[in-house]
Amino acid sequence: MRAARRRLRRFGRRATTRAGEGRGGRTPLRLRERFPGSRAGGAAGGVPGAACPGHGEQGAAAAPADRHQPQEDEAACGARLHRLRRLSLQENGDQKVDSKIEEAVAPLREKIKDLEKSFTQKYPPVKFLSEKDRKRILITGGAGFVGSHLTDKLMMDGHEVTVVDNFFTGRKRNVEHWIGHENFELINHDVVEPLYIEVDQIYHLASPASPPNYMYNPIKTLKTNTIGTLNMLGLAKRVGARLLLASTSEVYGDPEVHPQNEDYWGHVNPIGPRACYDEGKRVAETMCYAYMKQEGVEVRVARIFNTFGPRMHMNDGRVVSNFILQALQGEPLTVYGPGTQTRAFQYVSDLVNGLVALMNSNVSSPVNLGNPEEHTILEFAQLIKKLVGSGSEIQFLSEAQDDPQKRKPDIRKAKLLLGWEPVVPLEEGLNKAIHYFRKELEYQANNQYIPKPKPARMKKGRTRHN
Repeated sequence: MRAARRRLRRFGRRATTRAGEGRGGRTPLRLRERFPGSRAGGAAGGVPGAACPGHGEQGAAAAPADRHQPQEDEAACGARLHRLRRLSLQENGDQKVDSKIEEAVAPLREKIKDLEKSFTQKYPPVKFLSEKDRKRILITGGAGFVGSHLTDKLMMDGHEVTVVDNFFTGRKRNVEHWIGHENFELINHDVVEPLYIEVDQIYHLASPASPPNYMYNPIKTLKTNTIGTLNMLGLAKRVGARLLLASTSEVYGDPEVHPQNEDYWGHVNPIGPRACYDEGKRVAETMCYAYMKQEGVEVRVARIFNTFGPRMHMNDGRVVSNFILQALQGEPLTVYGPGTQTRAFQYVSDLVNGLVALMNSNVSSPVNLGNPEEHTILEFAQLIKKLVGSGSEIQFLSEAQDDPQKRKPDIRKAKLLLGWEPVVPLEEGLNKAIHYFRKELEYQANNQYIPKPKPARMKKGRTRHN
């Protein structure tokens, strides 16, 4: 009997020791192996009794002597460890998300820096004019080849310039260096639609001018030169502005008089492939003088001969741009016909000076603006080939329809009444144009869009039911 009681007392001491109440409240062996440092008093560096519920001095005093308590304490500690691991994984996931966001935002930050630079950009030097001398000037087609150079000239002279363009052939890049300037405004508008604006002068340059462009859309070319001119004349009448029409040497057609003076009526095919441009300009001149006689509108008409320089379209189909591009790319220089046709090319800055001089003069009759220095097409090809340093061959193709055989302006009227004549030598102007074309080719190569290959789609196979 006594022996049985001793065995019962011995078993009770073992149970209380395992429950954490006996022998100093030690942590059960299985928990100590799994959570080292969880002894009473927080010896592993924690708050006493805080490592796991029911352990340490406070936990030992509060825990009941139950055989199921160690399993419950072990489950609570496991849940706590699971929560810690989950928080750690969440932090790692957040770091990965942050890195992905940073990668996506980096290009946007670069764009913002570029925009900040553009907002703080330095504009070309602009002359200061008083309110009395400063004019409000509208340029239709002002983002094109000639129009953008005219914009530069008038802006630097201190005037307020509004450019209107539908960007059919014009480009924003040609005038982007003025965007944000207090004297400059750019409007995306087609002159076929009416425009309501207060201005003092109107330079009406809007029209496709290269054969590929006006042959591509002859109806649009006719509308621009007729309805567009009518709208600009109506605007000039309403606000009392002076209008300069940018006409062309094409009104002379394939001339039978050489050189061509302003009194020559021309030799034009009214139904040929170039007629949409030639006849469009001829009727535009007629409308200008009708408005001058009937409505008292001040008009100026400039008959512009072949012009070249920076900001020309590389693929506009004209002689100079064709030859320069072909020479730079090592392609054959294509000459249509025998190459004996003659042309007289002026540099764009000379033309711009002539337009401004004509606008501010009292000359209301048509005036030729061109370079009287005449060269054959074959001579141009050989000269450009030499200046580029190209080894391209000269290739002769069949002659184009209605291509003028001779073109040379008589500029005695411009010299006498405007005091104007070209001053830029041909080779100097060609070198500037060649330099511009090189930069354009580099720009296109660096900004070429290469689409990413699309991932191959896996076709879903059909499951056979055997």
